[in-house]
Parts: sequence; C-alpha cells; structure tokens
Amino acid sequence: MPPNTLISSKDLISYRKEMACHILLFALLALASSRVMASDPSQLQDFCLLPLDAVLVNGLVCKPPMHVTADDIFFSGLDMPGNTSNQLGSKVMQVNVNQIAGLNTLGISLARIDYAPYGLNPPHTHPRATEILTVLEGTLYVGFVTSNTNNGNLIFTKMLKKGDVFVFPEGLIHFQFNYGPTPAVAVAALSSQNLGVITIANAVFGSNPPISDAVLAKAFQVGKDTIKYLQAQFWVDNN
Repeated sequence: MPPNTLISSKDLISYRKEMACHILLFALLALASSRVMASDPSQLQDFCLLPLDAVLVNGLVCKPPMHVTADDIFFSGLDMPGNTSNQLGSKVMQVNVNQIAGLNTLGISLARIDYAPYGLNPPHTHPRATEILTVLEGTLYVGFVTSNTNNGNLIFTKMLKKGDVFVFPEGLIHFQFNYGPTPAVAVAALSSQNLGVITIANAVFGSNPPISDAVLAKAFQVGKDTIKYLQAQFWVDNN
C-alpha cells in the first residue's frame, strides 16, 4: 500500500491475515520441497521393474509391464544365517533393488544382519536412507552420532534385546555390537531402494588409491607412521 496512507483498523487486520496466510503457504511449500529432495522419488505407476540390460540413471529404467512376472517381485533366503566368520564377526544380507527388481522406484529395501558372539557391524552410514532396526535374537548395543553441532557430535546409544526397535536417521554414522556370548540376528528396513553403504574405516584407511598420509595424519592428529599402519590393514567388507 502507498506510504502515508490512512487505513482503518479493520483493513489493517485483513491485511495482516492475508500476509500470515502467504507466510504459512510459503512455509508449507518449503517443507514439502525439502521432504521430496530428501528421499527417493515417488512412483507414478504400479511398478517399474528394471530389465537385465538396465542402464543406470537416477534410479533404473523400466521393464515393459507385459514382461513382468511374480519372480520379479520375489526374494528367497532371508531365513538363512549369514557367514560371520570374518574379522568383524558380522554379515549383512541386503535385499534391495539389486535383489528384487520390483523395488525399483518404491523407495524401500530390507537387510538381515547376523552377528557372531561379540560381533560388530562397524560404524557406517547410508547416504540415501533412514534405517529402522528390529532385534530378532540376542542382545545388541547400538548407537548413532549426530552431525556437527555447537555441542559437538552427540551420540545416542541403547542396549536392545529381542523384539526391541531402534531408528538410525538418514546419513548419520551408526553401529551395532553384539554384547552377548551367543549369536544375534536383526532385520532392518530402509527408506531407499538402493541405500548405499559407506563403512567409515574402510573408506578412510582403505581407499584406492590411498588418501594422502599427510592429510590423514593432520585430520586425526597422529603421526604418519600410525596412518601407514592403518592403511596397511585388511579392511573387511561385511556386506
């Protein structure tokens, strides 16, 4: 409205209500936009199964619907224990779009994790998925670390028993450790068809070619000999 214009209190109230509605609408649009950008895109059809010769895009191309069979949306073997005879004492069996073609565009996947006594699923992150973990057998010590904050990187931990559920937010570093003398089993649901896994130690000390020891020595505030020792280790992939 023009400056120095006299308006009634009724007009002023109406103007303020209109501005409040505009601000609320803008906030809702911003919230909806951030939600869309933070997860797999929603499907625009019943299913989009990838063909055997699929070309990678942001997601995967679709198989013609008339060629789809029930086997394209089926997986068998999640009841079979994973082989935990490795240095970590754990094994992750992923059930994502690479195992079930029908998960393409659906924004969800599954994993079974087996733990030997005192086995560890080491600190790692899923760049594209939130994870919800359910303990089926045994006892697990689990936790995740928050992003950088003014209060530092906060850690949230919990001791879980059979039937307990814990959530790991998308992109945050998390872990699970079998505290018990008997094997443990958990199942995780994840909010992406292809969640991605970055195991922290493997990525930092086992990259190919290696990250400069000068960079890592300064980052971890240790000597180069310590970095070279860590880079010389065999970093296990339990997936």
